[in-house]
Amino acid sequence: MTETGLVHRLTQRRGVRQFVKFGIVGASGLVVNFIIFTLLQHSTPLDEQRHRFTLNYSVGFLSGGVSNYFLNRIWTFRSTGHAVVQGLQFLTVSAIALGVGLAVSAVVKPYLGPGHRTWLVATLAGIVVNFFVNKYWTFRPARA
Repeated sequence: MTETGLVHRLTQRRGVRQFVKFGIVGASGLVVNFIIFTLLQHSTPLDEQRHRFTLNYSVGFLSGGVSNYFLNRIWTFRSTGHAVVQGLQFLTVSAIALGVGLAVSAVVKPYLGPGHRTWLVATLAGIVVNFFVNKYWTFRPARA
């Protein structure tokens, strides 16, 4: 099979298309997250950044999550489920992913510092958790 044929077969799979869309939506949320985190870090005095990292990270992460919820609901998973229920489920998954990100940041921050490198590693840690739990729990297709 040629490389082009393999790419074509993969793009025809619903799960692969959803993961790509999830990645695109996630990238937009990552931009929101990064901007909010950066604004908060820059407004925090340098001597307090180490102590305020967790708060700044959390606010940025959740801000990106709000935009991700709406885009994933209407575009990635084309969900017709109950918006409030799915919103609460998405928030729960985001909280779990936030916990994963904070745990990872606690491990890497002593080595990478309280800045953008730690932010990136912590944020990437939650992506896989976010996708699979949201795909199979939050936005799972309704059973007929």
